[in-house]
Amino acid sequence: MKISYNWLKQYVALDLSPEAAGKILTDTGLEVEGIQKIEAVKGGLEGVVVGEVLTCEQHPDADRLKVTTVTIGTETLQIVCGAPNVAIGQKVIVATVGCTLYPTPDEPFKIKKSKIRGVESEGMLCAEDELGLGKGHDGILVLDANVSVGTPAASYFELEDDYTIEIGLTPNRADAMGHIGVARDLIAYLNVHKKLGLALSMPAVDAFRIEGNDLKINIAIENAELCLRYTGTSIKGVKIDTSPAWLQKRLRAIGIAPINNVVDVTNFVMHELGTPLHAFDAAQVNGKIVVKNAKNGDLFTTLDEVERKLDDSNLMITNGTDHLCIAGVFGGINSGIKDTTTDVFLESAYFHPVSVRKTAKMHGLNTDASFRFERGVDPNLTAYALKRAALLIQEVAGGMISMEVFDSNEKPLKNKTVEFSYTRCNKLIGAELSKDMINSILSNLDIHLLSVNGDTALLEIPAYRVDVTREADVVEEVLRIYGFNNVPIPTKLNTSLSYMKKPDSEKVQHTISEMLVGLGCVETLNNSLTKSEYAVKLGGDVMTDERNVRLLNPLSQDLDVMRQSLLFNALETVEHNQNRQNADLKLFEFGKVYHKYESYQENKRLMITLTGDKERENWNSTKDKNKTKTSYFTAKGIALTVFNRLGLGDMFKEKSLKNSLFQDGIQLFILKDKVGEIGWVSEKMKKHFGIKQDVFVVDLDWDAVLESLKFTKIVYKEIPKTFAVRRDFSLLIDTQTNFSEIEEIARKCDNKLLKEVGLFDVYEGENLEAGKKSYAVSFKFQDTENTLKDQQIDVIMDKIRVQLETTLNAQLR
Repeated sequence: MKISYNWLKQYVALDLSPEAAGKILTDTGLEVEGIQKIEAVKGGLEGVVVGEVLTCEQHPDADRLKVTTVTIGTETLQIVCGAPNVAIGQKVIVATVGCTLYPTPDEPFKIKKSKIRGVESEGMLCAEDELGLGKGHDGILVLDANVSVGTPAASYFELEDDYTIEIGLTPNRADAMGHIGVARDLIAYLNVHKKLGLALSMPAVDAFRIEGNDLKINIAIENAELCLRYTGTSIKGVKIDTSPAWLQKRLRAIGIAPINNVVDVTNFVMHELGTPLHAFDAAQVNGKIVVKNAKNGDLFTTLDEVERKLDDSNLMITNGTDHLCIAGVFGGINSGIKDTTTDVFLESAYFHPVSVRKTAKMHGLNTDASFRFERGVDPNLTAYALKRAALLIQEVAGGMISMEVFDSNEKPLKNKTVEFSYTRCNKLIGAELSKDMINSILSNLDIHLLSVNGDTALLEIPAYRVDVTREADVVEEVLRIYGFNNVPIPTKLNTSLSYMKKPDSEKVQHTISEMLVGLGCVETLNNSLTKSEYAVKLGGDVMTDERNVRLLNPLSQDLDVMRQSLLFNALETVEHNQNRQNADLKLFEFGKVYHKYESYQENKRLMITLTGDKERENWNSTKDKNKTKTSYFTAKGIALTVFNRLGLGDMFKEKSLKNSLFQDGIQLFILKDKVGEIGWVSEKMKKHFGIKQDVFVVDLDWDAVLESLKFTKIVYKEIPKTFAVRRDFSLLIDTQTNFSEIEEIARKCDNKLLKEVGLFDVYEGENLEAGKKSYAVSFKFQDTENTLKDQQIDVIMDKIRVQLETTLNAQLR
């Protein structure tokens, strides 16, 4: 379930970062699976500022261009502009050199210093569409004269970035199926632990007024066992249109595409309160609503244009003769809101969870409404939700409320009571909580104390907490707000199992060691003491003598410092084996390195060293010596295998090597954190050790790799129901272009259907122009649910082609 952080702040005065709020939610049982930033405008208008036009003269070689000088506060720029409305003294929006604009989300436009018809231009004066703020392109944006020069455009336009918080909602937490339910948990935690005295800010519905009775809908409930509460009202004279920007922004932040103002309001209120609603075109209702079971064999076409066969267990919303909606599950194709709708009947109900679940399962449907109804919504919130939605519809679509609210069960559902023992609560939790602490937690969770008799209390549970029915459930509520992590670990565990910190570093190291041995590698263990001259003669800028951790009483000059890298030990091992006719080596070592900065630091690393032939000579091995030798790509393959084994393969990224002990290679990153390097040893270093063949090395920061494991999760996916589609490109590219650049561009063009990018042929040589090489690249597409069409693939492939041509100067062969 997705929650918008800005939306959440409408109901609780939060002064927390999204990450801090996410941690609190996870601690209280609403596990946050991810937090994603949503920019109001892609790129956030970084590098775009307010400027003032100082001069404006005709371009010497173009009738429609002007040459302007513009101050942005810190400097004055010369900018060539083609807008007809540019003039001296205007306050304008300036995109400076180096910034990237997104006129459309998928088409970035980088501002570069250039010459236009022979005149140098150092930026761009922007129109509305060029900033991605609208469609206007009649001329540049001209701002109010009082705006300060140098003001960032993002501040001027009051762009509000949002964060989507993805919550792995468990089935028992029906109370948290809306933003208000999530806010309730945050308030409870902050009030108990931070003593902030926060209160839930519920939207007011006092303005709800009946303005007439000329669109009365007669409502009858024939099956009150399955429809426990039904409320409804009508709104006359609405105007169907697109929703206002604020409403669209809220819905898009949680992944819902806006439809129209009325439907968007029902979706908004559902995700606000957790209570589903449905809006009908009143013209299709024909003045009557009957809630009853379908007959066996009835046919009904739902909004997805699928004709479904009903049976007598399906509860339906009808107009007495025609089915309008599968109650609590899905609307009908004919009764929904259309562009021509002028009158609306609005429904808010509480349907039996078991009935909704069985009906949804029978028809293979899983909708936002059924997701909530089958878990159990708050029956006492239906009338409130109806009024809230009606007021919002009036706000965004106009109209008058034209009938008294119908409520089939105006009596609030009786709350459950539970007997509770404070002593038993502490015993189950494993910590001593004071009565005041427990009472504070219960109060903040809307669990009321009806009476207290010594150690026992009688508690009233709110109706929306459908999962709290026993004393143990109440104890769980106390514990999750108190904090699972606050329960002390006993010094003595009455078990034979040992407590291990996760991830278990020793177990992970053992797993990788076994895997590397299975790949033909041999584990080595070298002395942590080494000679200081390595840093002096071979360390370059990476290792210096000042960073050596020196021994006070060294055994010899060859063992006078702690090692700064595992590399020199590895090369000593290669030299030792090479001199004994064992030149084909695959070595790995886990070990610590030591540095002296402002303080002493140690860091665990994994180094994999490859040299010589990939495999021993045998009768069925290839005779081509170029193919039998280990290479950079052999090392990279092993590194990727390590990351895949740890579940980090999808997070693996590479960048060009800078400031390294290696002659050349790449840097390795997991997300934004550098975790190592792959490269080959320089000729100078090989000469120092007397090594006669190439040596390829993977140097991993093992501590950083272990730290990255916190981002991994085991995810199970169904086997795809459809076949994959493969397309190939034969590309002519510059010799310095890497495959990783091609893959990165492809994945930026599409990260939903594109599953694999592969390189299956490389050619450099005759019939190619100098500085060029040929790559044959495969692209594998798959939709796990639907069979892909050629048109879908063609659009993506064309986008990839354009980006490759634009970014890498690639040519299709």
